[in-house]
Amino acid sequence: MDAPRYRFAPSPTGFFHVGGARTALYNWALALRTGGTFVLRIEDTDESRNSPEWTQGIIDALAWLGIESTSPRFEGPYFQSANAELHRVAALRLHAEGKAYWCDLTAEQIQERAKESGRQGYDGYSRDRGLGPGPGHVLRFRVPEGMTVVDDLVRGRVEFQNDTIEDFVLLRGNGSPMFLLANVVDDIEMRITNVVRAEEHLPNTPKQQLLWEALGHAPPVWAHVPVLVNEQRKKLSKRRDKVALEQYRAEGILADAMVNYLMTLGWAPAGDTEIVPWSRIVDEFRLEDVNHSPAFFDVKKLSAFNGDYVRMLTPAEFIDAARPFLAGDVPWPADRFDQSVFDSAAPLIQTRIGALADIPAMVDFLFLADPKIDPDAWSKTMATEYAADVLDAMSEGLRGCAWGAEGIKAVLDAFTESRGLKLGKTQAPVRVAVTGRTVGPPLFESIEILGREETLRRIAAARSRLT
Repeated sequence: MDAPRYRFAPSPTGFFHVGGARTALYNWALALRTGGTFVLRIEDTDESRNSPEWTQGIIDALAWLGIESTSPRFEGPYFQSANAELHRVAALRLHAEGKAYWCDLTAEQIQERAKESGRQGYDGYSRDRGLGPGPGHVLRFRVPEGMTVVDDLVRGRVEFQNDTIEDFVLLRGNGSPMFLLANVVDDIEMRITNVVRAEEHLPNTPKQQLLWEALGHAPPVWAHVPVLVNEQRKKLSKRRDKVALEQYRAEGILADAMVNYLMTLGWAPAGDTEIVPWSRIVDEFRLEDVNHSPAFFDVKKLSAFNGDYVRMLTPAEFIDAARPFLAGDVPWPADRFDQSVFDSAAPLIQTRIGALADIPAMVDFLFLADPKIDPDAWSKTMATEYAADVLDAMSEGLRGCAWGAEGIKAVLDAFTESRGLKLGKTQAPVRVAVTGRTVGPPLFESIEILGREETLRRIAAARSRLT
């Protein structure tokens, strides 16, 4: 048997949706495991919304996910607009074989007839009128009697009564092909054997299956995977939710983390962890194991996945991945950035971030002339009865201690024990004085990197402000 051919067919009408990314990855994993082909088809027939930049965005997004156009398993991109004549030829062939007919009813007339009859949608009025092509005439498919059964690898056997399917349009009044027809003709032309897509397309499947059969071809293997929903369990929407893959990439979500997370939306690898390498995902992924329920796209869980992947990076890999986020729109003047200082701090923050875009806020105190003081943090920590004393003790002790994290900690430990306090309490005023915030990388290691002179200057400034 020929190797299976899977296709991913996005429209270039906007940013790359995470749901589309999940579908692409499902198809890519299957193509790799089965020795098949991943076909990229750009469905660009909506001229009013298409843009070349969106097409390039699709290709770039796929490459970021690891779906490389240079792979021998990759084919395309093809463009649906290039097949317009094939679509029209197929439609006219269906008409010649009596499987389609012309209709001159306008949308308003269809609505009026439906209102009078109490039936929704088009009622087949022009089926036997023998009309030919004419201005404004549409070509409709003649839906046969009976039932259409869709055998779906995810949904199982799904039955559709044909009398619930209206005679749908193949060619518009201006002669241009409709999406359903173009989609089927392209799949036939490209020898697609497997269609894996979101569940929202399931209602179109009986119509497409009827077209496959009417054109003399066995339909592909269907698989409709669960849609992605937000925390309110509503389908992810571009207008309401954060769905652009490009945005997550810009925020510093690693490609491997995004790939791993998306593959778990509707499916899970064997074992007690979802953090697994791509090679294992390819070996284990089966459509039969994909569940039916909508999959919750949990941004917090994605961040947790990403944190795990960030911690898997070697120090050199982390520093390299951080570079784009340490230039451009950062809170410090460009001339104050010191790469060697960041390299020293990198191990301290690598274990504490969920996305690479969090890095500047974690290290800004190292590159600002003065720390940016969080007013709430100041009010909370400096209002304690021991705040002034701890700053005084640190100012005195840090002048002569052995400079290093252990020596710095020993100074604060001595004050803490003398007051019968806990280290977590006494650290807070020092951290705010030095970094401006109550949270951040480990305090004593951060002070060591900042240096004795600058640390003492900041503590003195905080003590003066406190007075």
